Amino acid sequence: MNKKMQKIAVLIEFLAGSGLAIFFHQVLRYPEAAYTIFGIGVLLSLGTYLLREDIEKTRAELLEQYHQAHELTFAIARISDPECQSKAHELMTSAMRTISLLQQGYIPMDEAEFYLEGAKQMEQAVHHAKVADRITTGWDSRGALHNFYQANLRAIERGVKITRIFVVNRETLAEPDFQKVLLTQNRNDIDVRIAFRDELPSATNISNRHTDSSFDFAIYDDRVITDVFSKPGKYFGRKTSEPVEVAKYLHLYELVEHSAYAVTLEDDKVILAGDVIPLAS
Repeated sequence: MNKKMQKIAVLIEFLAGSGLAIFFHQVLRYPEAAYTIFGIGVLLSLGTYLLREDIEKTRAELLEQYHQAHELTFAIARISDPECQSKAHELMTSAMRTISLLQQGYIPMDEAEFYLEGAKQMEQAVHHAKVADRITTGWDSRGALHNFYQANLRAIERGVKITRIFVVNRETLAEPDFQKVLLTQNRNDIDVRIAFRDELPSATNISNRHTDSSFDFAIYDDRVITDVFSKPGKYFGRKTSEPVEVAKYLHLYELVEHSAYAVTLEDDKVILAGDVIPLAS
């Protein structure tokens, strides 16, 4: 109806201009003025029509954007049950946190997705995978972790260097389960190192992230990051290839690497290289 009224208004403007032109031509015998009035009338009618069309199009787009922006708000407002409405607000809050991660260039992942992505990146690695790892057991028994480790071994066969720095407490080093992980990875030609948590910077904000919040991340060829969240939640970890974020993790890795110890084997046990006591001659 609104569009029809606009067309009628344009037609009236055209008829008014034409009538005035006829009046000047037939009654006042002033053809030059009649032609001028007619031309101006046609141009004004056309301009008015196009302007109204543009205004109507812009109005429709703004309304569409408004409805899209407030669609969830309107939907929640239509929920009458207080408990259901509370749950809806909780879901919205969770969704906003996820969107915030995406805005920063991070893709959140659950545990299965995380290790699948890690395996994928390891398969694509060409030069070097730099890994900081809190002690994780089950490399040979948990399906997703086992498949990820197999991708590690295939990468080594292709000539990719893997440096894995385990960030642990001092008493953890002698634990049998941890020793088993260290022995296996060391024998598989992974460059295994140890960093003690109490020797790393604590509660220090480095590149907008606390260094004591997570030491469980991997850097693939200095281009892609996967990082495990330090606290359990909806998602297990995240991935990013944003250059600015990659640079932050490279800086953090350098700090961890600077504090890390090389390891060596002694009587089928992994010890710090600095703990080897040379035999007396």
